[in-house]
Amino acid sequence: MSIDLRGICCRFGSTAALSDIDLSVGDGEFVALLGPSGSGKTTLLRILAGLEFADTGGLQIDGRDAHRIAPRDRGIGFVFQHYALFRHMTVAGNIRFGLEIRPRRTRPNRREIDRRVAELLDMVQLPGMERRYPTQLSGGQQQRVALARALAVEPRILLLDEPFGALDTKVREELRGFLKDLHKRLGITSLFVTHDQDEALEIADRIVIMRDGRIEQAGPTAEVYAAPVSPFVFEFLGQSNRLAVDVMAGRATTRSGVAVAEGIALPDGSAVAFFRPHDLDLTQAPATDSVPTARVSDIAVVGARARITLIDQDGVLSAELPADQLNGMSIGSPVSWTARRVRVFRES
Repeated sequence: MSIDLRGICCRFGSTAALSDIDLSVGDGEFVALLGPSGSGKTTLLRILAGLEFADTGGLQIDGRDAHRIAPRDRGIGFVFQHYALFRHMTVAGNIRFGLEIRPRRTRPNRREIDRRVAELLDMVQLPGMERRYPTQLSGGQQQRVALARALAVEPRILLLDEPFGALDTKVREELRGFLKDLHKRLGITSLFVTHDQDEALEIADRIVIMRDGRIEQAGPTAEVYAAPVSPFVFEFLGQSNRLAVDVMAGRATTRSGVAVAEGIALPDGSAVAFFRPHDLDLTQAPATDSVPTARVSDIAVVGARARITLIDQDGVLSAELPADQLNGMSIGSPVSWTARRVRVFRES
């Protein structure tokens, strides 16, 4: 089922929650909405679900004007961050709830509902837990029940609002893979709200970066990560280094006179250069006139990766490389660095 939003605006009093949102989501696509708190991600989901209303703009679901479709008839399942399970109901009771409150003409019979509950428990890897209550489950298990409840009504669109936000890192990672696999098997059009950049990059086909109620950038995950359109996107999506530079005749040079990028399509003047820590190449060798020098101020080995902090004459830099490539580098070591895939933006 496809989704098409055009010119969506929404205000809460004097606050603009969404401004001129244009977004299309294809049938079966998995899209992540990513941005800081207050950027409008959850409001957008709630408008899609019919739980909030836009002040202006058009919303179509599968080519139909959604403003004319009641929320329960939109074919949408919603998974909330805090589970929203009914504590007085068993796991089975929670899952079957959406089916049992359907109008009589569309309500499955009891045998069909029982079959559907058992099928969903297998799907979310919780077989045999139908008689338990939410308080008897772990956080990860509760979130799986919430997902099963959303899927019980056989939605054609699945909306997930930070569904893993309250879980610890290991459980989050397990459920990421589970959700990605589930999406592939079911082919449901899905929108996923998260603050976690790694989560968005791992799961989604496409990401939408939001800021102050507007879409800052949207596109395939690899494309947005590799080619951010603004300093905000570069710094928000993953770790980054930032250096003040001067651009002259297409050449970006740090304030200490080190050239970091060529062929820059910006007018002469002040600018800011960005590059990722894993795009910083380090060499333990005497510096030349054309290669900047720095000293290592910290090394943190995290599993197979080493994170290195450098103090350079132009500021503090972060580098990342395989831990087995440290080659004796230690705190205080003098190093030379060069940066790959540098992006330069006008100074704002």
